[in-house]
Amino acid sequence: MMSLLGRPDVDAGEVFVNFNQNITSLAVATSGGYSLYSLGSVDSTLDKIYHTKSDELFLIERLFESSLVAIVSQRAPRKLKVCHFKKQSEICNYSYANTILAVKLNRERLIVCLEESLYIHNIQDMKVVHTIRDTPCNPQGLCALSSSSEHCYLAYPGSVTSGEVQIFDAINLHAKTMIPAHDTPLAALAFSPSGTEIATASERGTVIRVFSSQDGSRLFELRRGLKRCVSIVSLSFSTCAEYLVSSSNTETVHIFRLDRSATETAEGHGGKQTSDDWMGFLSKTVTSYLPTQVTDVFSQGRAFASVTLPEAGVRRMCAITTIQKQLRLLIASQDGYLYVYSIPTVEGAECQLIKRHDLRLEDHYAMDIKVDSPQTLGLNSGVSIGGAAGVPPGGAGAAVAGGSGGDGKSATPVSGGGGGDKPGGSYASAVKGDEPAGPSSSSA
Repeated sequence: MMSLLGRPDVDAGEVFVNFNQNITSLAVATSGGYSLYSLGSVDSTLDKIYHTKSDELFLIERLFESSLVAIVSQRAPRKLKVCHFKKQSEICNYSYANTILAVKLNRERLIVCLEESLYIHNIQDMKVVHTIRDTPCNPQGLCALSSSSEHCYLAYPGSVTSGEVQIFDAINLHAKTMIPAHDTPLAALAFSPSGTEIATASERGTVIRVFSSQDGSRLFELRRGLKRCVSIVSLSFSTCAEYLVSSSNTETVHIFRLDRSATETAEGHGGKQTSDDWMGFLSKTVTSYLPTQVTDVFSQGRAFASVTLPEAGVRRMCAITTIQKQLRLLIASQDGYLYVYSIPTVEGAECQLIKRHDLRLEDHYAMDIKVDSPQTLGLNSGVSIGGAAGVPPGGAGAAVAGGSGGDGKSATPVSGGGGGDKPGGSYASAVKGDEPAGPSSSSA
């Protein structure tokens, strides 16, 4: 099979790691199956919620703390499956014309990203409500979806030659704004928890910028480094929105503090100048005589803290969240480790390593739950959620086998227990998060 369009981690057989939207769980996919872990006591233990044997996956997304997961396997890279892991059932599947490069979801929408198009599903019934066609070639599947239902925005590259960011309102289904974020093509995107801010990085990797997703105004400019260009792999706002963390193909992870109080303080002075104001005035006066490239460096924020890991060249996903009332940096690496660090309160201090979990080792001792066939799930083996996108329900069987594609507007969803106009009650409850997502058993 061809290389999965810029996914060297998959080709190398590494594990796939991914945090859910509010950083309460970690998904880990290996060649033998996938596992979901709770992060509630990660300082000491990594509690397993679920494990199952499956085809080798290269994409898995869990919906908050619900029982819903969206998965894509290497064996069928054009097919998306939505599963209820607690009931060990496949709720629906959907096939596309080309390889699925990314899947994003929140409580309102599920986004499927192909190389030159984006499909927006209503997550309540999985119907395609909009298709964004002929997007600039996006072989990395770069896109971001806000986890907020109030500001449910989708972001994706607007150009292959520059770092334009297109912001799309995924609820009202119209373009919101275009942000000329960088001179070079984009490498990473991430929304803040509220969806009102978006962080961006380009292929050059030296500068990270934060913009308002509502009007496109620039809020922060952060300097990752001066010496070398890098490939930024992960950008993530902390759950409190006060920090931004980035990882790259180097061994260093950078944490930036987003100091919004400076702007608020300046506005609150009402014209009264302080010593800080005078320093700012002096800085502006001096830098007004310098080239733009130099003044940009003066104005960029530096990393608040950083972490140096054992080796470079390993893809790592990072997140900052509060665990048992303590702020923690979590680094999940695709060589099979989860690192837990404390975050210092003083700028420039070192992050302290609290725990390193071996994901491969802990997976080895997990109790496996094997699903042998679709019939054990209460499904017909040929059932699709209307087949390939755009194929009428009557052609669903052929669509699953052939993987042909279209716009998806005529697709009819089916429930896990057979046909119907909308998914069953268990699916709706899982989307809302009403069902507890505790450990599964073979009798579930």
